[in-house]
Amino acid sequence: MKRLFLMGRSEAGKTSLTQALRGERLHYHKTQYTYADGDTIDTPGEYSETKAVGVGLACFSFEADVIALLIAANEPFTVFAPNCKSFLNRTLIGVITKINEPNANVAMVRQWLENCGCDRIFLVDSATGEGIGELRAYLEQDVEPMTLEQAKARQREGVFC
Repeated sequence: MKRLFLMGRSEAGKTSLTQALRGERLHYHKTQYTYADGDTIDTPGEYSETKAVGVGLACFSFEADVIALLIAANEPFTVFAPNCKSFLNRTLIGVITKINEPNANVAMVRQWLENCGCDRIFLVDSATGEGIGELRAYLEQDVEPMTLEQAKARQREGVFC
């Protein structure tokens, strides 16, 4: 299974998604520190919201196979800059959470994630389980190994993931 690194604002649903992927009962738990357990790395939303500690996210990302930007479907704005994928050397996916909220604007959030450069975008609702199976199936796919020569060739081409 791919190791998943979660980034997003406070209340975006990172911890709830972690619980849903594990098949656990959802319960509110404020993430106070970066929590790496098994196949998931859960980070406090404040890391994405604060420039002073945001650099720490880049350091933690090296421990993962896939980086997921989480944005709730009812967010009024995003903290992620367009083309933010350019500073990563891992696969970047987008996860739109809270898709069944009454004020959800999935199309707008999808556009934000496309602008970031996400390779794939998943729509999920951790409370109902909608979309969790599709995301889990993606994460269960084997990580494609890369030789040193392939990595060097990609680096010469300017491709990092």
